[in-house]
Amino acid sequence: MAQKATKLEKPKGIGWAVIRIYVARVFEHPWLFTLLFVSVVALQATELIAPLYLRTFFNQLATNSPTATVMHGLFITLTLYAVVTILGWALRRIMNFSIMYMEANVMTRLYSIAFDYLIGHAYHFFTNQFAGTLTRRVSKFAGAFESLFDSVMFQFFPTLLFVVGATVILFVRNHTLGIMLGVWIVLFVSFQVIVARWRQPLRVARSEEDSRLVGGLSDAISNQNTIALFSGRVFESNRFRGLVQSWRRATQRSWNADEYVWIALGFLMSAINIALLYGALIYWQRGLVTIGDFVLIQAYLLTTFDSLIGINRELRRFYDAFADAVEMVTILETPHEIFDAPNARTLAVTDRAIDFNDVSFRFVEDRPLLTNFNLSITGGEKVALVGPSGAGKSTITRLILRFYDVTEGALTIDGQDIRQVTQDSLRDAIAFVPQEPILFHRTLMENIRYGRRDATDEEVIEAAKQAHCYDFIMQTPEKFDTYVGERGIKLSGGERQRVAIARAILKNAPILILDEATSSLDSESEHLIQDALAKLMEGKTVIAIAHRLSTVMKMDRIIVIEDGRVAMTGTHNELLTHEGGLYKKLWEIQAGGFIENDTEETAPEGGEE
Repeated sequence: MAQKATKLEKPKGIGWAVIRIYVARVFEHPWLFTLLFVSVVALQATELIAPLYLRTFFNQLATNSPTATVMHGLFITLTLYAVVTILGWALRRIMNFSIMYMEANVMTRLYSIAFDYLIGHAYHFFTNQFAGTLTRRVSKFAGAFESLFDSVMFQFFPTLLFVVGATVILFVRNHTLGIMLGVWIVLFVSFQVIVARWRQPLRVARSEEDSRLVGGLSDAISNQNTIALFSGRVFESNRFRGLVQSWRRATQRSWNADEYVWIALGFLMSAINIALLYGALIYWQRGLVTIGDFVLIQAYLLTTFDSLIGINRELRRFYDAFADAVEMVTILETPHEIFDAPNARTLAVTDRAIDFNDVSFRFVEDRPLLTNFNLSITGGEKVALVGPSGAGKSTITRLILRFYDVTEGALTIDGQDIRQVTQDSLRDAIAFVPQEPILFHRTLMENIRYGRRDATDEEVIEAAKQAHCYDFIMQTPEKFDTYVGERGIKLSGGERQRVAIARAILKNAPILILDEATSSLDSESEHLIQDALAKLMEGKTVIAIAHRLSTVMKMDRIIVIEDGRVAMTGTHNELLTHEGGLYKKLWEIQAGGFIENDTEETAPEGGEE
């Protein structure tokens, strides 16, 4: 069954947080914003002035015969109209280029902010979220700014300037007509704001269903092999149809609401057009309005209608984009679970000693994983953690790596509480080889070099040789320039494991953690890797998790973990002398019950828990 992603709680005031983040990024470019602001204001001024020249032009046509003087006046009016129109064209070009430069710069910054903060979340955060959903949130966060900024600078702000200017000019020409238009605009905008708020939950629901749909799609695609192995194609297809149906219902409700609004808006626009024309006709009959005023009213109304219709269209886009932005800002407003303490210092590793002092750790209050746990590992000691699944072995190593913070007590390296040092310096001091290494979809050279990113090609190649992955790399067509596929899917499990070991060899950190580092290898490869690991472990403090006990017989000390505590500790031979002890039980299970008196006999291959 696919993992269910944990829904992040939206903090209070999340809407203001979106505005605060976007506005702060805009004002990082003050001169560009000033140019944009001035060009928008000037452009609206030209669009208000141009109809005034048309009014004069048509009045001259209606009230005069085509004499030379009249024609001269008409040409002057037409020339002024042309100048204003061309100026408006130039201002629009300036506005468009300013917006493009602004959006490109701000979106670049937003991508970086989103990635930097997202990647800083703790291991636990990512285990509870779909990678596809997080990827989409980062993408939508930057894209939402483009939509919101376009809406404000192309539609909302220019429309506000124009309708206010048109109302004032019409009011100057005729108080009644100006008041009629002003009142209608207030009612029209108020109606749109009210219905937009009514529609917002429908838009949010649609956006959430969209994210769930993408997350489910990503989860299924990334687990295609599992689907095939368990004949789950029909099951997954039905499950995906369920997600699509939920998306369809949410989308249909949102679209239906939009159509109801359009019905009301069409009625309001027809009403004001008829009312103003009727009123102008009455005043024309009284000689208070000219033919040019009819042209002016229609010019202003057409532009106002176009702008206000655009607002309704943009409000839909605006709220969709705002809902998209909220999803990512929710992550930005979610505090990091693991963070560097104020004035955190760099970890200084000298003796390489690790100490757990009365450490307790739990995810939830009533389910402790470790309670008053104590363990001391001396510098340069090589220890193995063994025990049944769920005993707490991986939890111990993840606490050392500070993927989680201890709930109580202290975990120290050379006497330094790891919560008081920077995370980067802590992890720089530790090389970790996981049971299932995940590789970047990059070249083999880049994947190995990730252990030490300033390493030369020769050092990378030498690490590959020590990890016994050089031969299979050289057999690939592109050799070290071979791309390994998403998560390293083009390589076998053993090949991925050897690349991970090469990366650890290249890193050469003073502390080494091995989590079933040879579990994916065949017997021949394991023999080669054991030789490489023996060299890698020289002069280091080593912690190895192992289910296959034959791989840890030669460790300095074997620590048996049971129910989040140290059940027993000692060498392989010492632990086998404890009749009825957990270690001996595990050994006998893996040896199939055929343990000879010679306790140094090696258990058979396999038998892994």
